[in-house]
Amino acid sequence: MTNSVEKAGKRERLVEAAVREFYERGIEKTTIADIARTAEVPVGNVYYYFKTKDQLLEAAIGAHARGLDELISALDALSAPRERLKALIQGWVDEREAAVRYGCPFGSLTAELHKRPDPLEGRAAEVMRTLVDWAERQFAEIGRADARELAVALIASYQGISVLTNTFRDPELMATEGRRLQGWIDSL
Repeated sequence: MTNSVEKAGKRERLVEAAVREFYERGIEKTTIADIARTAEVPVGNVYYYFKTKDQLLEAAIGAHARGLDELISALDALSAPRERLKALIQGWVDEREAAVRYGCPFGSLTAELHKRPDPLEGRAAEVMRTLVDWAERQFAEIGRADARELAVALIASYQGISVLTNTFRDPELMATEGRRLQGWIDSL
């Protein structure tokens, strides 16, 4: 039993390390050795769980998907769609210091994937689509006929402010945009 727990623990640590390293270094600059070091796993053990860096990348995308599912579940526990949307925005604002250094965790990864001839870009697009679809449902629940357009505008605004926050190394940009977006949600 301990052996299977150890295996799961190592695999989880490797996936968490891959998510972190891909976010902080980028896909191309991250090596399997970097991931192993961050996970505190001997580099030779990595190959027991993941034969290639692309398998680690696929696992990292899966971790982002699970994280998004958990976030959506937590947001869905809130009583009203405006409250849920505003909580999403506040979560982004709360992570602005990381955006200053690295941009959006998933947006950055997705942008990198689109620079490669990579079948994983479709999987990454599914994860982003999950967020857009969720936001669309919130706007529809508010009663907006243009729910899809509003959802795309919200996610695009966040992605854009993540790029600007990172470019200018200014967390206040994201805080300001967060306040604007929350006011926008209230005005709908």
